[in-house]
Amino acid sequence: MQTLLHEGGHAFHSILSRDHSLIAYRHAPIEFAETASMSMELLGLENVAVVYGEEEAARVKRHHLEGLLRILPWIATIDAFQHWVYANPEHTRAEREAEWLRNLDRFETGLDYTGIEDARANLWTGQTHLFNHAFYYIEYGIAQIAALQVWQAYRQDPAAAIEAYRGGLSLGGSRPLPELFTAAGVQFDVSTPMLGALVADIEDAMA
Repeated sequence: MQTLLHEGGHAFHSILSRDHSLIAYRHAPIEFAETASMSMELLGLENVAVVYGEEEAARVKRHHLEGLLRILPWIATIDAFQHWVYANPEHTRAEREAEWLRNLDRFETGLDYTGIEDARANLWTGQTHLFNHAFYYIEYGIAQIAALQVWQAYRQDPAAAIEAYRGGLSLGGSRPLPELFTAAGVQFDVSTPMLGALVADIEDAMA
């Protein structure tokens, strides 16, 4: 269901921006393209009981929101790590492992890897972006922060939030990224206060 919602967001984005006379304007920057899809995942959470029933829908919603709380620090870890990797091309395996663990210690909290420390030291190898898409991953974090704002706005005023969401998507790539976010009714903001407010909102929704 989440995959259908995610890809549905991309589909609606394409439909709403397909009439731009310049073909290049029919495709938005990746940060905003993923905002379209991640927003749809969250908007869909409000109605998943239609598919799963009330009891199961509550579990699905909580599982998704827990995933968001895990993915944001993971994205930060990957981004910080790959910047170090490419800035230090002559590093040794031991130095690379130490840097990875330093970043995990910085961003990850509350997980116990006792007995499987070697696995923790090599978690980065499971993120394929590090191997085939250099410096591409932080975009998902930026998009997720924007999508959480869309979701928050939807729960306050559904009609206004959908209107803004559709308006932003209809611009395709015809405006600079901050203006696309503004048109969708959200802020292009990855600051600590913004993250803190959004995380608090997730926690409230899970309570």
